[in-house]
Amino acid sequence: MGVLLRFVWAVLLIAVVGGGWVCAGQTAERGPRAAAGSDGVDSGDQPRGQVCGTVMDQSGALVAGARVKLTSGGQAQGLEIATGADGQFCLANVTAGSFELSVSAAGFETQVISGNLAAGEMQTVPPVALSVANTRTEVQVGVSRVEVAEEEIKVEETQRVLGMIPNFYVSYVPNAAPLTPGQKFRLAFRTLIDPFTFVFTAGAAGVEQAQNHFAGYGQGAEGYAKRFGASYGDSTTATLIGGAILPSVLKQDPRYFYKGTGSKSSRALYAIEMAFVCKGDNGRWQFNYSNILGSLASGGISNLYYPAQDRNGAALTLENAALGIGATAIANLMQEFVIRKLTPKAPPIAAQH
Repeated sequence: MGVLLRFVWAVLLIAVVGGGWVCAGQTAERGPRAAAGSDGVDSGDQPRGQVCGTVMDQSGALVAGARVKLTSGGQAQGLEIATGADGQFCLANVTAGSFELSVSAAGFETQVISGNLAAGEMQTVPPVALSVANTRTEVQVGVSRVEVAEEEIKVEETQRVLGMIPNFYVSYVPNAAPLTPGQKFRLAFRTLIDPFTFVFTAGAAGVEQAQNHFAGYGQGAEGYAKRFGASYGDSTTATLIGGAILPSVLKQDPRYFYKGTGSKSSRALYAIEMAFVCKGDNGRWQFNYSNILGSLASGGISNLYYPAQDRNGAALTLENAALGIGATAIANLMQEFVIRKLTPKAPPIAAQH
């Protein structure tokens, strides 16, 4: 009964808080980026749309880090984004009607193109070819990718299930830019200090005390405090090791990337697979060492603070690791089929897998 309870709590914690040690990949290697912070619906009844495209130079080479600004009716809508490493962009939450795109990049002449957008339409404009300026400046692709990742992570930090439960470790952006080590630690700490994490941990400790799980902790305030500390300790070690330290060292992405398309069976297989496979920061598929080793490390550390009668060395480590991996797979399924519908600030999906 104790193992089952801990598994249920682990699934719920990973699904709605992120858990930190979930590492996931994408099934599409290319696709336009969605603009940050949009729900795709106008404040009135008229739905807003999206404008996507590709920026290249006159030789046909893709231009990363180009700045794309949109104006409508001669006035800026406050929409701006940088192209990704694939030269693509996607501006969401665009008001219907005529618009102009201003595309600029270091070393190139600024280009302006115009178009007309219907309500709710996702329009792909013709490729934008930039002309080389008189004084050519080398484009710093690495810096641009960091800026794109920063825009995307800001959106993720606003994602909350039912408007209150954090959903930070899920990306709804195809081909999202890889995170820097600092951004990975930022997501981990942001999750650990979120008020809901403490509320959820308090509830788990209360249930364990009511059922007298880990009886060595005793009852009363002291027993509850020990259960709370152990539960929060499990979350802390798993989130920091599997969601920040190992992904930084091994250059892996700790986020789950929402698929959202295809048959239900293919989406289910994708969600389960992402507990064992992930996409590295270099864009290549690889074994999910961060998730597996993070679960094992967290399980091993738990031997230090669980009651003596519950410390059975390798058995407890493997048990907790198995709980973490299994909970990750179940949480991924919940993300794929349930949670996005309950996350009001999740951005619209453009050019999905």
